[in-house]
Amino acid sequence: MNIEKHDLVHELPEYRDQIHDLKMNDRHFAKLFKEYHELDHNVRGLEQNDSPTTDAHMEELKLKRLHLKDEMFAMLQKA
Repeated sequence: MNIEKHDLVHELPEYRDQIHDLKMNDRHFAKLFKEYHELDHNVRGLEQNDSPTTDAHMEELKLKRLHLKDEMFAMLQKA
């Protein structure tokens, strides 16, 4: 099975420099980035290992990941 990458730099390559700058200089962004990275790692692990989980739980994780990405995207657009 081909698992799609969702790391933030892969998702938003045009913001690579801004992502780095905000990670270094904005504590809230850094916290969101870390949470997003950990959540993405967990989702990918579940998908790659075909770990038993309910569809509702997987959807909840993916929606949370999307919410974090949207919040960070808004911050990147303002930067």
